[in-house]
Amino acid sequence: MTDRDGRLAIGELAARSGLAPSALRYYEELGLIHSERTAGNQRRYPRTALRRVAFVRAAQRVGLSLEEARAALDRLPVDRAPSAAEWNAVARTWQRRIDRQIEDLERLRQRLTGCIGCGCLSLRKCGLYNPGDAAGAHGPGARYLLEEEYPEPEGVGRAAS
Repeated sequence: MTDRDGRLAIGELAARSGLAPSALRYYEELGLIHSERTAGNQRRYPRTALRRVAFVRAAQRVGLSLEEARAALDRLPVDRAPSAAEWNAVARTWQRRIDRQIEDLERLRQRLTGCIGCGCLSLRKCGLYNPGDAAGAHGPGARYLLEEEYPEPEGVGRAAS
């Protein structure tokens, strides 16, 4: 329920943001959002908390941690919507982060191209799960999938399934 000052109760913020009240309390504990207390010790959030929650959720969608989202929010105003210049400064940081993620994913895709659909995980060229074809010494086929116990490949911390 919105109070006469336009502040939102935790239930209303939860309903409008799509997050559980427990998640909102956690966000507050981390400093992502802020509330004031009523005389009855109930939390009341400013309307700007909706924007901050949306910001955090967008940050998570691009792979930022809650700590990284908090660091970005620390660069933005608490009591009002950010200006275009303030938002652009944060957005540029996200763009660099997204570009790095795209590069990493493209590198991974290039490595996997020869293995997709095969399932053997013991190809000589598979540098992800079987560097140096260590599994090939144990026989043909998907040694890491077929054997209950197998030697751990060098540089890859796999455990027996």
